[in-house]
Amino acid sequence: MKRLLSIGSIGTFILLIMTCMAYPQADREILSRKEAQAEVAVDGDQYVIGPEDVLYIHVWKEEVLTRTVPVRMDGKISLPLIQEIKAAGLTPLQLKEVVMRKLRDFVENPIVSITVVEANSFKVYVTGLVRNPGVYRLRSETTVTQIISLAGGFTEWANPKKILVVRKEEGREKRMKVNYKKIMNGSDTSSDVILKTGDTIIVP
Repeated sequence: MKRLLSIGSIGTFILLIMTCMAYPQADREILSRKEAQAEVAVDGDQYVIGPEDVLYIHVWKEEVLTRTVPVRMDGKISLPLIQEIKAAGLTPLQLKEVVMRKLRDFVENPIVSITVVEANSFKVYVTGLVRNPGVYRLRSETTVTQIISLAGGFTEWANPKKILVVRKEEGREKRMKVNYKKIMNGSDTSSDVILKTGDTIIVP
């Protein structure tokens, strides 16, 4: 009987190993990527508000003025009393100062807090030979090497020495070459480009 139990235990162990091996690698990588993205927090000092973001604006002791508002495609938000305000291009702390200044005409010593509840505007595009190409919404400062990690890493035939970052600035297209190998071995860490919204990362 003990021998049968031993054989059964071994069989169960082998079955568990086979199940783990059968679990698709891609699924594990996608799960890891989603977990990594969920850990990123919006930084009130650095995050720049943009269209499609959703903001929670709280005015202390003024519930009528407290509300959740979307940033429209024109970059503006609408609030009671002060009507429309340009929010895009400002950090939450900068927008807070603008709202407080405008509310002083209606409220004595207004105390305002602004939270980004949905950071939808900071988007970059990863294409080429990575495991999970697509659109990535970022919530804080992110570099090329970090976005490659979020995209699941390179595929077998990728050339990490010739990554291209395409950026539009003042109506013109700017192209920056990034050598992932040199960054990772420490010989050229300065070329690890900090991404801006709208950047396209191409992995040949």
